[in-house]
Amino acid sequence: MVPIGTALIGVGKVASAHAEALASLPGSRFLAVFDTDHARARAFADRYGVRAYASLEALLADGRVQMVSICTPHPTHAGLAIQVAESGRHALVEKPMALDVDECDAMIRAAAVNGVQLGVISQRRLYEPVKRVRDAIEQGRIGRAVLATVTVLGWRGEDYYAADPWRGTRAGEGGGILVNQVTHHLDLLQWFMGPVEEVFGYCANLNHRYTEVEDTAIAVLRFQGHALGSIVVSNSQKPGLFGRIHVHGDTGASVGVETETGSAFIAGVTTSVAPPINDIWTIPGEEGRLQAWQDEDRARASRIDIMTHYHRAQIEDFLAAIRHARPPLVSGEEGRKSVEIASAIYRSEAERTPIRFPVGRRAVDPILMIEPA
Repeated sequence: MVPIGTALIGVGKVASAHAEALASLPGSRFLAVFDTDHARARAFADRYGVRAYASLEALLADGRVQMVSICTPHPTHAGLAIQVAESGRHALVEKPMALDVDECDAMIRAAAVNGVQLGVISQRRLYEPVKRVRDAIEQGRIGRAVLATVTVLGWRGEDYYAADPWRGTRAGEGGGILVNQVTHHLDLLQWFMGPVEEVFGYCANLNHRYTEVEDTAIAVLRFQGHALGSIVVSNSQKPGLFGRIHVHGDTGASVGVETETGSAFIAGVTTSVAPPINDIWTIPGEEGRLQAWQDEDRARASRIDIMTHYHRAQIEDFLAAIRHARPPLVSGEEGRKSVEIASAIYRSEAERTPIRFPVGRRAVDPILMIEPA
């Protein structure tokens, strides 16, 4: 197997998870990094024995580079992914894919026109308890999925927002909890339940007056096929309670996963994290599996680093997708779906009305409509 030449843009906190994978996977030959802070890029590159380029153009002129991981702040994702695609390189983008569906569509078009792969990091799809929920739904073991709930009650303190100048700002982050902390949960919700038909939601800044973005959002959803859902997410519960997704079928059976115990981990900062587990499982004849699965998942967590293991697995899948010319685990089209849900909630908050799908360009910036409580 000839390794694929790989590079990385943006050497902030999440970049280490990408770099460790790119440096160690047999399918990757890690070559270079770029960051607007060249001194920081050089220090990062020295850790991995790769080259730090002083400009993105110089990196993309390196004929050995075939694939690029994009680990920069959210508002830059679209422009960088398009530039990478137009250079003929494959692009893997950290979450969220972009800030609105128009940016997502531009990224998808650029990849298609230039014949390259576009992927979006959604590594929680690879959590074993998440895959059990997905399998139960796909196999009809709860009947038809008719109701889903997402509840994420976490905490982000002032130290978190002070760690990087872009955090908590409209210009630097593009949004709050919906585009940062719960992108993965929105992705899993639609992955479990299918396409969304309509959303009504509210956003607010409840207790982070020093930021410009929402720390709390609630929404109700109707999916195609008339299943219903609810979203309650917040960064305002100190020290952080849990993140959970539960799905209920028309047979009365329920399945669920606790993706986080406490607050979601902060890439490059958090040093340990509780394992994701199935917390509800009432399929007739399968109720006894719950404890065994929890024991299995906790044992696995003692052998792996949850904060990097699943990134590595998704990056490995993306490299295989390039090699075999097949869609990656999470394509641009898939990454777009969670952006569309967040955009619909923002628009509903701004317009005070239910938002039908598909969601187009935002007529106003809804974040500007959010006033501190």
